[in-house]
Amino acid sequence: MKIGLVGFGKTGRAVASVILQNKEFSLEWVLRKSTLLEHRSVAEFLGLDAKEAGLIYSTSSISMKELLDTHPVDLIIDFSSEQGIYTYGLLAAEREIKILSAISHYKPEEIKVLHELAQKTTVFWSPNITLGVNFLLFAAKFLKKIAPWVDIEINEEHFKLKEGTSGTAIKIAEALDVEKENINSVRAGGIVGKHEIIFGFPFQTVRLIHESISREAFGSGVIFVAENLKNKNKGFFTFEDILQPYFTA
Repeated sequence: MKIGLVGFGKTGRAVASVILQNKEFSLEWVLRKSTLLEHRSVAEFLGLDAKEAGLIYSTSSISMKELLDTHPVDLIIDFSSEQGIYTYGLLAAEREIKILSAISHYKPEEIKVLHELAQKTTVFWSPNITLGVNFLLFAAKFLKKIAPWVDIEINEEHFKLKEGTSGTAIKIAEALDVEKENINSVRAGGIVGKHEIIFGFPFQTVRLIHESISREAFGSGVIFVAENLKNKNKGFFTFEDILQPYFTA
């Protein structure tokens, strides 16, 4: 499967590294706003020995149409920003290129755009692309179903410069009917990401915890989702749609 990656920050670079080391996928290009690394080999920049190196392009130097004409892909992975979908979305949908968005925060307008694009191609969105945190969410929903009256608290920890409440924590809160104001946030040092759900029963406490040790965890999640999207037809998919068959098999 040929892949194009939009966004090349810390997480984007970790994801690119994982893709380049997987023989089932080919990273054709990386697209970013800055011209700083333009035309550099992704593999060379990351210090990896990969046959399918891919090149880094800048949105200020090449149009999305030109990039897709010269370097067609089967899947576009987005780790840029909430505005990134407007850069590639329509063209990808028209060409039936699958879309995998890992943007943490989307406004209702962008979510509406994703659903519109899903009428023409396969669209997947998850504010947290790690497999572990989505398994945690699944387990939490099952426990809440068993004991809907249980007290629930949500804690999230991230690196010092991360702004706003974690998109993953918000998704967990929405899934468990917990007020967003009850999400406890910690910002310290270089914490990659930690989410904890506390279930307070009268005579016992259950804690579900997921911690990302490194940003490569996002890359592993991308590979897992991409493999499960290969045979999907057009439509809008979430991690729950991907995981559900494993729980019912």
